[in-house]
Amino acid sequence: MRFYSRVLSTGEKPLWREDDLMNNLGVSIIGLGMRSEEYMNLPLHWMPHIQVADVSASVQRTLDLGGSELMQHRDDQGKSQWAVLRDPNGAAFGIIPVIPSEAIPASVEASSIDAVTVGRIYWVDLTVSYAINTRNFYRQVIGWSVHEVGMEHGGEHYADYNMLDEHGRPVAGVCHARGVNVGLPPVWLIYLPVGDLEESLRRVADEDGKVLKIMKRDDEEIEYAVIEDPVGACLALCPA
Repeated sequence: MRFYSRVLSTGEKPLWREDDLMNNLGVSIIGLGMRSEEYMNLPLHWMPHIQVADVSASVQRTLDLGGSELMQHRDDQGKSQWAVLRDPNGAAFGIIPVIPSEAIPASVEASSIDAVTVGRIYWVDLTVSYAINTRNFYRQVIGWSVHEVGMEHGGEHYADYNMLDEHGRPVAGVCHARGVNVGLPPVWLIYLPVGDLEESLRRVADEDGKVLKIMKRDDEEIEYAVIEDPVGACLALCPA
């Protein structure tokens, strides 16, 4: 908790609250929990929780496609409420039912107007050796569609993938472990904006974490940085 409280609460107007890690609107976006016996089989990394039309059906597709089920919670009627799954590459992720619009706090909807100043999950992506197979897995399990993103490395052209929701909006990325993505851990990375990225990176080292990779734009400003916390969980930080 101390690591994230220190690393995320930078800048004159921090995007994350230091005492409870809620965002600056008081909304719960990310969460940490004790690794009790019940959760001992879950891997130590951040896991996005993705909305799906039918949790049970997505669990079955995961199993059919070579993935595995780590946890599943059912209500008193036996209906699946959420599950934690592992894809064939070993990356873990959660699935939950689609959240009705009326259940979303008004502060979250309002924040979309000025999202740059709000603590949120800016992006999620997964880097693997066999991105085509992984793309197809999530397309079938989640129901995403795909948009190819042209890439080039060493004179060779290839494609990474933006995964699109039902409205055609990019919501996640599946990338090849090559070019700019060499060396990234093969887990779902959540990208969190912070008020002062350089100060956050200084605090990573001060709090016994590691900076694994820094990506800069053409103007030498940091675009994002991948970090590892003291227990080995990885995520990315980006400027607000």
